[in-house]
Amino acid sequence: MTNLKKIKSKIYSISEIKKIVEKWKKNGEKIIFSNGCFDIIHLGHIEILAKSADLGGKLIIGVNSDKSIKELKGNSRPILKQQARLATIASLFFVDAVVVFEELTPQKIIEISKPNIITKGGDYNKEDVIGKDFISKYGGKVVILPLSKGFSTTNILDTINNG
Repeated sequence: MTNLKKIKSKIYSISEIKKIVEKWKKNGEKIIFSNGCFDIIHLGHIEILAKSADLGGKLIIGVNSDKSIKELKGNSRPILKQQARLATIASLFFVDAVVVFEELTPQKIIEISKPNIITKGGDYNKEDVIGKDFISKYGGKVVILPLSKGFSTTNILDTINNG
């Protein structure tokens, strides 16, 4: 399989993600979930996702659709289109699956995949993480991972816009 096919093979629809998660769980795999816009992917994103993968198991990344990013961040976003963001995240060797969501939150994917762990960066509080209440019902947990200093999409855009 070519590398490009390997990347594309990690991008799933919501119905496909349900099937692959069922297979993984039958094999005793732990499921880890994280999500984001990943509009301008930077070292901070990569480090959070790598730390998520280090928790063991299969790592699923939910990626906001172009439409949901526009609703969340305004008409000037996204910078990178959905397919580019999906392929970039799927190209990370430690990511097992990538799935796009149209809604403003990944709640639907969380309910379908029933992850053991949801990870978010240190700019989140556990209490505010989407899906926390759902996964706590079956013993899942939220893990907040420390952010890398100096990396944020907002800072990168400010630097581009203001020199």
